[in-house]
Amino acid sequence: MDDTEVEILSAREVPLGGPRAMTVRRTLPQRSRTLIGAWCFADHYGPDEVAESGGMDVAPHPHTGLQTVSWLFTGEIEHRDSLGSHAFVRPGELNLMTGGHGISHTEVSTPGTTVLHGVQLWVALPDEHRHADRDFQHHAPKPVRVEGAELRVFLGTLAGETSPVATFTPLLGAELLLDPGATVTLPVDPDFEHGLLVDEGDVRLAGTSLRPAELGYVGTGHETLTLTNESDHRARAVLIGGTPFGEEIVMWWNFVGRSNQDIVEAREEWERASDRFGHVDGYPGDRLPAPTLPNATLTPRGNPPRGNPPRGNPPHGDPPRA
Repeated sequence: MDDTEVEILSAREVPLGGPRAMTVRRTLPQRSRTLIGAWCFADHYGPDEVAESGGMDVAPHPHTGLQTVSWLFTGEIEHRDSLGSHAFVRPGELNLMTGGHGISHTEVSTPGTTVLHGVQLWVALPDEHRHADRDFQHHAPKPVRVEGAELRVFLGTLAGETSPVATFTPLLGAELLLDPGATVTLPVDPDFEHGLLVDEGDVRLAGTSLRPAELGYVGTGHETLTLTNESDHRARAVLIGGTPFGEEIVMWWNFVGRSNQDIVEAREEWERASDRFGHVDGYPGDRLPAPTLPNATLTPRGNPPRGNPPRGNPPHGDPPRA
């Protein structure tokens, strides 16, 4: 019997994108867990019928101190940013944007998209790189077949496949498609902690069953992870991982910093349209205004020691997020 300890993180529903908000399911951050490796944010959305939900229409908005990872299961999203990138997010293709010192971008589902379904993930940049230059990378990983599953490795290394996409800390990101009833054992880096976000089907991670929209967390020290599809149809999940981040961060709205002052300064510069975030061309509308800062001081957070209660503020209070 596998006695690997699995922590289940349940999703909460939050609006995305201001006045034209669509609803997403957020599993990271939580009060009990701020980070998995450098992964600091996980939104899961769909399948949404665009005719009913209105799809995604996120006006120009800023980012600092992070990388955004866009991965779709169904649909298509048009991306524009202040670096001058104009690209599309399509199923099975990775778009990774670095917003170190500052970047702004838009995300709009395309007119031909009828169903929108995917994940939006963020990676916190380590302190020495959190003011990195703007950057944008695209990668279409090939499917890799292992017994009982098909994988697409978009970051890091899994099942002998390595993504060429550069990151600032050791990371893993992969989509897993599990055959009906299959059990799959994957060799993993024992220095990594891992999270498995279930999209479709019921999946047992080690000895713990996870339902759709739940994220299972496993700490370091494991050389393999065993997954079982307990469904009679194909299951889909996203596996993320990385070495423990080891730094406390402040997350608020679209900013990742190290102090309350970092967030205050980033918000002020966005509101006065400073050059820090640049300008996005091609969007037919106004930029998103920043929400009002909370009255309380935003305090840095990391993962609380096991068995100890979390301290400080909730994980940015989920203000309307772009």
